[in-house]
Amino acid sequence: MRVTVHRKAHFNAAHRLFRKDWSDQKNTEVFGKCSNPHYHGHNYDLIVSVTGEVDAETGYLIDLKILKDHIKFEVEDYMDHKNLNEEVEEFKTLNPTAEHIAYVIWNRLRNKLESALDLEVKLYETPRNFVTYRGE
Repeated sequence: MRVTVHRKAHFNAAHRLFRKDWSDQKNTEVFGKCSNPHYHGHNYDLIVSVTGEVDAETGYLIDLKILKDHIKFEVEDYMDHKNLNEEVEEFKTLNPTAEHIAYVIWNRLRNKLESALDLEVKLYETPRNFVTYRGE
């Protein structure tokens, strides 16, 4: 039997969308108020979905306590209440857009899961703006 389990999480973080190789004017034209040099923050909501075959012996796809712990360590502890541009290693070279944040989260969690499991990360930057990344 193939199923998908989901785990919700939440974290708060600040960021600034900009490219160092662009002028302040061009950054403002492209990224608008999200390019504020003093940063701005979001209350991110996250849904992590894992798909695969249910273990016949345990009845689990994955122990949700283990998934919860991975999310806490790899995402919440790593990004919560941080300035993503300055405190999260991956964003020293990546612009911390919602797309890139979802990509970073996916990669951090992918390394913790069995390769037979499919992973999807859905990241809400606002209640109406969200991205989904499946490693494609």
